Order: sequence, then C-alpha cells, then structure tokens
Amino acid sequence: MHDHGTFLTSLAAVLCVAALTTIVFQRLKLPIVLGYLMAGVIIGPSLGLLNVADADTVTVLSEMGVILLLFFIGLEFSFGKLLKLGLRGVIIATLEVGFLLWIGTMIGQAFGFSATESFFIGGIVAISSTTIIAKVFEEQRITGELRTLVFSVLIVEDLLAVLLLALYTTIGRGGDMSVMGLTQEALKLVAFLAALIIIGMIVVPRLMNMVMRINRPETTLVTSIGVCFAAALAAQYFGYSVALGAFLAGSLIAESGEEKRVETLVRPVRDMFAAVFFVAVGMSIDPRVIAEQWQAVLALSAVVMFGKPLAVALGAFATGCNVRTSVRTGMTLSQIGEFSFIIAGLGVALSALDPRAYPLAVSVSAITALTTPWMIKAAGPVSAWVDAKLPRSLQTFAALWGSWIEELGKARSKPVSGGSRMRRLWLLMFVDAALLCILVVVASLSETRLVAWLEQSTPLAIDAATWGVMAGTMLIAAPLILGIFRLAVALSRELATMALPKLDKGVDFADAPRRALLLGLQIAILLLIGIPCLAITQPFLPAFGGAWVLGLILLVIGIAFWRSTANLQGHVRAGSQAILETLTKRAPGAGAGSEAHALEQVNEMLPGLGELHQVPVDETSPVVGRTLADLNLRSRTGATVLVLLRGEDSVLTPDGHQLIELRDILVLAGSHRAIELATELIEGTDQVPAVAPTESN
Repeated sequence: MHDHGTFLTSLAAVLCVAALTTIVFQRLKLPIVLGYLMAGVIIGPSLGLLNVADADTVTVLSEMGVILLLFFIGLEFSFGKLLKLGLRGVIIATLEVGFLLWIGTMIGQAFGFSATESFFIGGIVAISSTTIIAKVFEEQRITGELRTLVFSVLIVEDLLAVLLLALYTTIGRGGDMSVMGLTQEALKLVAFLAALIIIGMIVVPRLMNMVMRINRPETTLVTSIGVCFAAALAAQYFGYSVALGAFLAGSLIAESGEEKRVETLVRPVRDMFAAVFFVAVGMSIDPRVIAEQWQAVLALSAVVMFGKPLAVALGAFATGCNVRTSVRTGMTLSQIGEFSFIIAGLGVALSALDPRAYPLAVSVSAITALTTPWMIKAAGPVSAWVDAKLPRSLQTFAALWGSWIEELGKARSKPVSGGSRMRRLWLLMFVDAALLCILVVVASLSETRLVAWLEQSTPLAIDAATWGVMAGTMLIAAPLILGIFRLAVALSRELATMALPKLDKGVDFADAPRRALLLGLQIAILLLIGIPCLAITQPFLPAFGGAWVLGLILLVIGIAFWRSTANLQGHVRAGSQAILETLTKRAPGAGAGSEAHALEQVNEMLPGLGELHQVPVDETSPVVGRTLADLNLRSRTGATVLVLLRGEDSVLTPDGHQLIELRDILVLAGSHRAIELATELIEGTDQVPAVAPTESN
C-alpha cells in the first residue's frame, strides 16, 4: 500500500506541477520544454520547494518517455524512406554532427574529462532539438523552403543520434577499451541489430497489416506500443539502450505503411510520458553543481550557439543554398534537447560518464532553448550583415556557386561515361578514411603494448620507444592522408568539368569559374571527409593533433581559392561588359525573344555566369526609388545584378549604392531558383520588407 501511495503521489505531483508551469511558460511565449524542466526543479530534491515525488518512481516513468520518444521518431524512418533521404540533408547533418562531436570532445578534454567522457560530451552538444524547433516554427509560423530544409536535416540528425547511442553503448560495454574488447562488442551489436531487423521485417509489418484490417483504434494502439516495449526489452536484455530497441520498433512498424495512423494514436501517450521524462531531467538539476561548472556551461553553450550555425551554414551553402537560407538554417538549429538528455543519461547509467556532466547537458539545453526564438528572428539581419561584409570577390563567388551546383545536379541526372569513375573515387576515398580512423584507434589503444614490446626488443629507452611508435604510426598514416587529398582533387576535377565542360578547341573561357568551382569542391569534400574522421579519432589523439593536419591542407587550398575568386571577378566583369555591348547593339524594335537569345549567346561565349535573365522595372514595381543595398537582393535570393541598363548611364556590376529608377533593366545571374525569387521581388509579386542598408546588391 505504501508503494501504491508513493506512485500516485509522484505521478500527481509530476503532472499537476508540469501543467501549471507549462501554462505559465506558454503565456510567456517560452519553449514548453523549459516549463517541464522548471517543474522538475520545483518538485526535485535540490531546492526542496515541493519535495514530494519519489525520484526512483519518476525515473521509471521517465524511461517510458524515452522509449515512446524514440519509437515515435522511428515511425519516420521506414527503410525505404532512408534510401530516399535528400543528399542535401545528409551532407549538412553529417558535417554539423561531426563538427560538434569533434569540438565538444576537445572542450571536454580541456575541462579535465577523460577521453571517453569527452566523447559523450561531444555527442551531447551535437544533436539539435526537434521538439523545440517544431514549437518555435509553429509560434512564428515559419513555412516554405526553410522549414523543409531544417526538418530534412533534423531527420538525418535523429538517425545519426541513434547510431551514436549504439556506438556509446558499445564503448560503455567495452570495459578496458582494448582493441579486442571493442571489436567483440561491435560484432555483438551488429549481430543483435541484424537479428532484430530480420525477425522484425518478417513479423511486424504482417502483424500490423492484420491488426489494421480489424479497424479498432484501441487494438492498433495496444499492439503498436506492445511491439515498441517488446523491442525495448530485447535491447535491454542483450545489454543495449532501450531507446535503440524502441527506434527500431518504430522503423519496423513504418514498413507496414500504416505509420501515419499509428502516429495519431500514439501521440497523446507519447506527449504525456515525454512530459514526465523532461520533469525527471529537471529533478536532477542541482544549481550548486552548475555553479561549480559555469565555465564549462558557457563554453559548451557558445559552441552550440555559434559552432552549430557555422557548421550548418557551411554545409547548406556547399549544397547550393544562398547565403540567407544557409545562415537562417544554421541559426535555427542552434540548440540541443531531448537526445542530449538521453545520451547523458546513457553515459551515467553505463558508468562511462561522470554524473556531473548530466547537469551540463541540462544547463546548455535550457540556455540554448531560451535563445532559439531570438536566433531565428535575428537570422535575416545576420545573413544580410554576413553578405555585406564578404569581400567583393567572395560575394560574386557566393552568387554563382548555387548556379554551378545546379548545373552539376543537371549533369549528374544524365548518363555520363565518367559515372563509374566517380563512384570508384568516392569508394576509394571512404576506404582510405576508414583505414585512417582504424589505424589511429588501434595505435592509440595498443600504444602501451607496442612501446613495451619495442623497449624489450630494442635498446631504446621508454621515451625513445614511445616516439618510435608515434613515428611509425605517422609513417603509415601519411600515405592514407595523401591518398585522401589526391582522391578529393581528382573527384573535384571530375565534378567541376561535368558542371562546366571544357571546349575541345579554342580558348577555354570557362577556365576561371571552373577553377573557382574546383577549389570550392575540394574544400567541401575535404571538410565532409575530414570532420567526421576528426570526430571519431579525437578521443585517441592529442587535443589539436588531427586539426593541424586538416587545417594545413585547407590553408594551402584556401590560398589558391582566394586567388581564383579574384580571377573569377575579372571573368564576371568581362561577362557584364559583353552583356552590355550585346544588349545595347540590338536592332531597334527587337522583342523579348531577341533579348533572351542575346543573353544566351553571351552565356555560350562566357560560360559559368549561371542563368542570365533581365527584368524591367515598371511603374508597378515596389523597388523604384530604392537602392540595391536596400533590397539586399543577393543575400535574400542568391541572384546578383551583373548590369543595370539605363542608356548611357548603364552600370557594370553595380556596388549597391545606385538608385533604381523607372524603366531601368536589371540583368540578373544565378541559379534558376534564385532568378525566380529575384524576379518576383523586383516585379512586386513578393513582399519587400524594409531592411537595413548594406553594401550588397
């Protein structure tokens, strides 16, 4: 009877206090997750304000919240959908998670945590909060391209988070972190996943289809949650996280094609137990521990608030997004949430993470959740500021990059003779990267034994033997690093030539833009390969060991890239001059068709300028009397103005200070989507809000 009373008291305290705090936080227009955390602080033992809930009971209930959260996420991941995930979301999420995992691990090491603990801390700051972002998007009514891109990144992030959970479980069960121990644990994990997926694919979709034919919602709900908890129990029985089993259960149910109906039924149950989960997290908050670790809290918060936007923005830009979309996407994902708590809790449960790290995750999540609405609102002005502060040559590169990526996408959709060669280059590069990671991990875990063997087998002292092992590792790693670099160069050359083909004879007028594209692709590919490698190997390396190697390579390429953008600027100016001469020499009375043909001729003569299009400014246009800097055209749409046609007062590559007058003609360059957006803005079919003046055009 006493246990029964304790359970009811705990459940009543959690739900009633959570209801009150969430009402208050909704009125204050703050993330609801913070209301749950505050409820946990109120009923938790740290402050003693209302210490009536039993911590063990709430922990058990919160574990159900974890299971249902991951089950719900798994419903979005049928294996068919995974194969159809957009390449853009995969690239952005991989770069972002890898970068945050690497930086977070280094910060953990800097604050005295062990290599394993630091690796957990890296995972804590790596995954954004779907719950918080969805709520803020709903409140600010954000739709369209930004919403689609952000949620595609979040989907891939969630998948990477589940893979991290599996990896962390393997590390936590690895004991002494020996090569043999980790290998055995990895093989056990693969065997468990294979068995669960194979059996599940045979049983679960058939079971769900049979239940759906009964057409009883309660039967569907009970069956779905039963499958979820059965998979979670199987994972726990074999020593893995219940979250992993729940996620796989959701994915298996999604294979039946009935995931939408199941989501509708499970959502209320998930929301209730998810609330209990966040309240339980709040109960663990100890202000004294946070006060002791305020420096680590600030450092990790800064990484999430500034490192995440940087990584996401670079990834989005690399895949062809304009500056504004890239910056907005990055600033939207500048928080952590539910997965951070799950990873921290798993580390503590496996005794692989110092319990003091749990309040770190909670504190950073609370700070970044509070700043998320502000970050999203500030994204527009920040993107305009970034675009305005870029050097002119980089502004031109940024405007044309999207059109080159668009051309590359068109070329890749066509059957080409070099397709098999590019697949081979990608495969070889991934193999070299994998071998490099394995070499670093094995050398680090075996260092003590190798040093002892070398000391016994040779007259070397222990210090000399240690240096010998390090030198041998670097000698073996050097060909792999060189191979990755050479393969990246070869692959970039293939892609650049595919987007901007070389002429068989005559002057190669596409040389300048192709070289800029080539070097840009090299940087993007090396970051895409190098950052995840650094993230994986950081626990086994000195603080900045791998970063020096990648940084040196990028510095050399960056110098060449800077020179190429200067050449590109000259190419664009020549193109602008050709456009001006071509359009001003047209026969009088020639129509729009001749103008389009003239621009097409210019593009053939000077390729690499993207799609060219001219937009007349008539009396209905809202841009009359405003400067290009006021419009912030390039930052907002990705298109750039090459020529402002105004008779004898025409301007080549305007700098943004020119006032737009009636009957002006703006000649635009950029990707097809950028031209569409810019045309809508100039013609007045898109609203043009007032913005702060910048130097961009």
